[in-house]
Amino acid sequence: MTTTLPGIADIRSAATRLSGLIVETPLIESPDINKRFGGRILFKPETLQRTGSFKFRGAYNKLSSLTDEERSRGVVAFSSGNHAQGVAASARMFGVKAVIAMPADAPAMKIGNVRKMGAEVVPFDRFREDRAAVVRPYVERGMILVPPYDDPAIIAGQGTIGLELMRQAKVLGVSLDAVVIPCGGGGLSSGISIAVKDASPGTSVWAVEPEHFDDTSRSLAKGARVANEPGHASICDALLVAEPGALTFEINRRNLTGGIAVSDDATRQAMRDAMAHLKLVVEPGGCVGLAALTSGKIELTGKCVVVVLSGGNVDFGAYAEIMAAA
Repeated sequence: MTTTLPGIADIRSAATRLSGLIVETPLIESPDINKRFGGRILFKPETLQRTGSFKFRGAYNKLSSLTDEERSRGVVAFSSGNHAQGVAASARMFGVKAVIAMPADAPAMKIGNVRKMGAEVVPFDRFREDRAAVVRPYVERGMILVPPYDDPAIIAGQGTIGLELMRQAKVLGVSLDAVVIPCGGGGLSSGISIAVKDASPGTSVWAVEPEHFDDTSRSLAKGARVANEPGHASICDALLVAEPGALTFEINRRNLTGGIAVSDDATRQAMRDAMAHLKLVVEPGGCVGLAALTSGKIELTGKCVVVVLSGGNVDFGAYAEIMAAA
């Protein structure tokens, strides 16, 4: 794997490739949420993005970076759902075959969407099988692996969100004190952090993870990558990884202020708040940034903060149950 870290030029190039293909999601806010936290909280709703999450940005940028010969061999990926949909959609646009290994317990909506986009789904047991081993036969056959986060082109694609939000904040005439980002493998937080720090070095950047899956937070504290302890579960299916990526952690180590872990209960309440105040359906993993605002770790009084809502692909039944518990 290449060790070359992507930079702001790579993110700008990705933005050019994605121009006209992605939704430039707006910055929105709620007077009630602003009042509750005593600051100005702006939300970047990637729930409105193509395929329902930010993942299309990185996946399309990665496929764009391949040669015609490489694309002709087809692509393979592993994902709990959002990256899978991004890869499937991008592969369909390029007219290439896609095979996606997905956990058998991934939300049915995500699995169904991937199949609807024409990709082949290979189910696996996320607790007993190694996802890299599941896709290895396809890679050995010549298909190109599209990693979920630890890849320069993927990171650069996700970083286009940072370019957008910094430009949008400038149009609003606000200076951002902090940007708060959901974090699994670290592709989203690392990419956005490059763009944010380029435009505003003084803006703090926070990664937010589910409790017991705070590998990035603990890795930042230790200064080296550490893995999560097995045996835990979370409703945040999109953020459940074993450890941070090598490239993503190196970038996050340089750029992030720190990490915050949030409980599933705090995440459920954040999902209800997003519906009540923003009128947005946000999946659990996409809503941890909003949940982190109640952690007390981020200074909010009199501050201007952007929270990235990274995805909205949640099964109807699970979502209805969480809403009904309000």
